[in-house]
Amino acid sequence: MAHDGQDLALAGDIVLPDLLTLTKGAVAPIEQLFEAARDRVRALVVADGRVSGGLVEQHQTAAHGLAWLSTYTESLRQMQNWAESLNADGKFGEVEQLIHQIAFSEYLSQIRGGIPMSQGEILRLQDMGLNDDDIAGLATPEISTLSRSGNSQAARTRLVALMQERSAEITVGATGLDDELDMIREQFRRFALEKVEPFAHEWHLKDELIPMEIIDELAELGVFGLTIPENLGGFGLSKASMVVVSEELSRGYIGVGSLGTRSEIAAELILAGGTDEQKSHWLPKLASGEILPTAVFTEPNTGSDLGALRTRATKGADGDYTVTGNKTWITHAARTHVMTLLARTDPDTSDYKGLSMFLAEKTPGTDDAPFPTDGMTGGEIEVLGYRGMKEYELAFDGFKVKGENLLGGQEGKGFKQLMETFESARIQTAARAIGVAQSALDVSMTYAQDRKQFGKSLINFPRVSGKLAMMAVEIMVARQLTYFSAREKDEGRRCDLEAGMAKLLGARVAWACADNGLQIHGGNGFALEYKISRILCDARILSIFEGAAEIQAQVIARRLLA
Repeated sequence: MAHDGQDLALAGDIVLPDLLTLTKGAVAPIEQLFEAARDRVRALVVADGRVSGGLVEQHQTAAHGLAWLSTYTESLRQMQNWAESLNADGKFGEVEQLIHQIAFSEYLSQIRGGIPMSQGEILRLQDMGLNDDDIAGLATPEISTLSRSGNSQAARTRLVALMQERSAEITVGATGLDDELDMIREQFRRFALEKVEPFAHEWHLKDELIPMEIIDELAELGVFGLTIPENLGGFGLSKASMVVVSEELSRGYIGVGSLGTRSEIAAELILAGGTDEQKSHWLPKLASGEILPTAVFTEPNTGSDLGALRTRATKGADGDYTVTGNKTWITHAARTHVMTLLARTDPDTSDYKGLSMFLAEKTPGTDDAPFPTDGMTGGEIEVLGYRGMKEYELAFDGFKVKGENLLGGQEGKGFKQLMETFESARIQTAARAIGVAQSALDVSMTYAQDRKQFGKSLINFPRVSGKLAMMAVEIMVARQLTYFSAREKDEGRRCDLEAGMAKLLGARVAWACADNGLQIHGGNGFALEYKISRILCDARILSIFEGAAEIQAQVIARRLLA
C-alpha cells in the first residue's frame, strides 16, 4: 500500500506489513509533538530554574493537557508494541488488526482535533502553547491515512460482526499475555461467572455487603496473598497476575474485585515500610484471609490534601498511642480486623512531615454493632455505587494502638510509606476500571443482540455497533497501558508515571463504556432492574478515588515537567 493518503480498506483486506508500518510511522511524529508541548508548557511554569506550583496552577489546563497528551503518546507506543509482539507470534488476526487500526485512527484524530479530558473539557493543541509549525509535523502520510480512514464505519461494523462470531472468547482480541496469565484469567472468569455475576446486581440493589462466603472462597483461591512473597505466606506472583485477577473479578462486580486490592495495598505498605517482625506477623495473616484490612487515610475537608491531616496519635508513657480525630470515605471499615491508619504524631507540624502510619487493630463488627471496638464509632455513607463493601465515616476518641504497631517503628515516615504504595494502588484501579468497562461491553452486546426495534436487532444499526466497537477498542488500549505499568513494576523500575497514566485513561474509558452502554439500553438502562444502571454508578467512582482525575493529571504533569 502506498502511503499517499489513500483510504484504508478493512484490516482483513490490507497487507499486514502496511498496517504495522503505517502505525509505527505515526508514533515518532506524536513523540516529537509531545516533546514540543513539554517545552512550551515548561516555559510557562518554570521560575528560577524550578517548576513553580503557583504557575502550574495558573496554567492548569496546559499542564493537565500535557499529562493527557503524554498518556495518548504512551498508549500508542504500547499498542504498537502489542501489535508487533502478536504479529511475531502469529496471533495478529483480523480482530486484532481492526482494533489496532481503529485505536490509532481515533487517538491520532483526537490529538489533532481535541483530547477529551472530561465530558466538557476538550484539550486543543494550542492550549499547550503549540503553534502552527509544531502542529505541521503531524501532516505525514501515515497520520493522514490513519486519521481519515482507519476508524471507518465499515471497520467498526466488521469488528462487531467478528465479536459476535467469537462471543465465546473471554476478551475481544488477544491480550498479549503469556500462557500462565491467560490460565489465571480463565480461572477467575469462571469464578466470576459462577459466584459473582448472578448475584452482584441484587447485592447492589439491596445495598448489601458481599457475603463472607465469597471472601472465604477468594481466600482459598489465594487472591489476598497473590503477590506476597512465598516465605511470608503468599504465592509470590507478579503484579501483572494481580491485574488480571482484579480485572476479571471487577468484571463480575467491582466490589469483589476491590476486595483483593484492600489486601494488596496493605501488604505493599508492610513490605515496603514494615519491620521484619511486622512482616512476619501480619503478611501471612493477610495472605490467608485470616485478617481483612481497610485503609484509613482521608479526612473531612482534606480530600486529596493528605499533608493537611489533623487526626492525632499521642504516645503515652507505656509506649502505646491514643488516637483522636475523624476519618471519612473508609471502604469496608466495619468487618475488617486491621486499619492502615495515617495520623499526626508530631503536633507541632502542619504538613506531611509529622504523619505516621499505624497497623491499628480492631474487632470486626456485625450488622447490629458495626464498630464494637472501644474508642471508635462510625456511620455508613450511602452511595450511588461501589456498594459491596460500604463506605463509612469514623470517629476516634481515646482509641488505643499498640506501640509495636507503628509501621516501621519510626514516627514521621507515614506519608513517605503511603507514597510508596501509590504505584500499585493506581495500577489496581486501572485494572478494576478495565473490568468495569468490560462488564459494560458484556451486557450491552447481549442487549443489542436481543433487543428488536424496527424489525431488526439493535446491533444491526451502525451507531449502536459503532459504540460497541469503540468500547472494545478503548478497553484494549487501556488494558495494554495497564499491563505495561504492571510489567514496569515487576521489573523494579519506578512507574508512578505509567501507573498514573493507566489509571487516568482507564477511569475515563470505564465511564465512556458505561455511559454508552446505558445509551444502547435506552429507557431500560435507566431502570434499576437492568445491570447497566449499576455498572454506570460503579464506573463513576473510578475517576475520583485513588486520586481524582484532576489530581492525577497534576501529578503526571509535575513529573513530566521536573
